[in-house]
Amino acid sequence: MKIWTKIILKEKNRDIDIISNSLLHYLKKDGPLVEICSKYNIDQTDLKKLESYTVNRIGGLLLLYFSKDKKRINDIINRYTSSEKYDVTPELEGYVEK
Repeated sequence: MKIWTKIILKEKNRDIDIISNSLLHYLKKDGPLVEICSKYNIDQTDLKKLESYTVNRIGGLLLLYFSKDKKRINDIINRYTSSEKYDVTPELEGYVEK
């Protein structure tokens, strides 16, 4: 029998740490999070908890992606598929050749 459980890995992967933290700040930068924190008086302690949770989730997804574990990625997609859908408009930043 399979059960859904959370796994915390003790072994560190520097690449995943760097990418996860960079993605967290990329998602946060110039986005609505700063405005929302101000509007609802979210203090720094709660914001740090949210950021830590987010960076750990990103790291878990990256670990699965880099290990090419498509089955576990599909498990996550199936579990968290919701009727609440957003129109996705991919947004990127970075250097481009001119």
